[in-house]
Amino acid sequence: MDTKIMSFRAPHLILAGLDSLERLGEEAKAFEAKKALLVTDKGVIESGVAEKVQTLLKKEDITIDVFDKVVSDPDIGCAEACIEMAKKGKYGLILGVGGGSSMDVASVASVMCTNPGTVHDYLGVNLVKNPGIPTILMPTTAGTGAEATPNAILTDVEAKLKKAVVSPYILPRVAIVDPLLSVSMPPGVTSSSGIDALTHAIESYTSNNATILTDLFAKEAIILIGRSLRTAVANGNDLQARYDMSIGSLYAGIALANAGVTAVHALAYPLGGQFNVAHGIANGLLLPYVMEFNILGRIPKFAQIAQFLGEKVGHLSLLEQAYHAANAVKAIYKDLKIPQSLTELKVPREAIPEMAKAAMDVTRLMGNNPREMTVEDVQRIYENAL
Repeated sequence: MDTKIMSFRAPHLILAGLDSLERLGEEAKAFEAKKALLVTDKGVIESGVAEKVQTLLKKEDITIDVFDKVVSDPDIGCAEACIEMAKKGKYGLILGVGGGSSMDVASVASVMCTNPGTVHDYLGVNLVKNPGIPTILMPTTAGTGAEATPNAILTDVEAKLKKAVVSPYILPRVAIVDPLLSVSMPPGVTSSSGIDALTHAIESYTSNNATILTDLFAKEAIILIGRSLRTAVANGNDLQARYDMSIGSLYAGIALANAGVTAVHALAYPLGGQFNVAHGIANGLLLPYVMEFNILGRIPKFAQIAQFLGEKVGHLSLLEQAYHAANAVKAIYKDLKIPQSLTELKVPREAIPEMAKAAMDVTRLMGNNPREMTVEDVQRIYENAL
């Protein structure tokens, strides 16, 4: 019997499904905001999604300004530029439209408008004291689940490490998950964001903080993503695959928000901070190797993951089934045709000791891991991934 006390956090309102974006104007109007700030990136501007968002808001007589300087895996400087604009504009509503980068920058800007100091003061857990300006987050990728998590991730350039503002105030007032917004995603973004979502789901399912409630979301996320990621990459116009990926990413985000992720993310952070490896790529590459290490700590759950991913393992022992979970993830990653090793990413072997130390310092995530790790264990995992 699981005796841990369950807690559960999620956005105030989630709207999910085809054409759910059409509800944006109605929801924005409910905040009685006269001015809104749209936080996004150049790609979303070029796709026409930002223009559609602006049109829906203008119908409700809401004036909208645009900050479109968000970059992939944004650093603190990128967030500070948005914060400066948000403070000067005195907006009643902030919208994040795009991938996790845009949504995270929007969320940080929201809380920094109502809390003193700088972003550095809030890198950590539960340091934000005041609710931010209301936010509506709308993902155009299916990966980060940032529309449903209390974590906003930024790169600390000086420390060469990704850090997080973790607070329930990061959660949006409204999350709108419309699979149609992801149709324009190119295959490379679809694959890297999709493997990121799968990582969230698997780590949440095996986290020390997992509960029967988070398992519901993590399990469904693994099933949805496992059956549709390859198709979404190969045929981006397949609406069923896009739907599965968007809902799977949302479910994985909800599971992540409440169970937390584990050592994969801890090991991925130095890759992003030191070598500018995209977050999804780093997670996906490391995921099967961390899974192989963690299996002994959660044998039944890893065996279940193999089944969720469609592996025919009923005739095998529980331990053999568990190892098939890692093999299934390797097969998915190989089919996505993205880098298969740290060597391909130009990460030198001599960087491993420093990366291992940095990963061990991410105690917030290492504490969730289902099997205790030493710095030597981390080094071996990096070496296996070379």
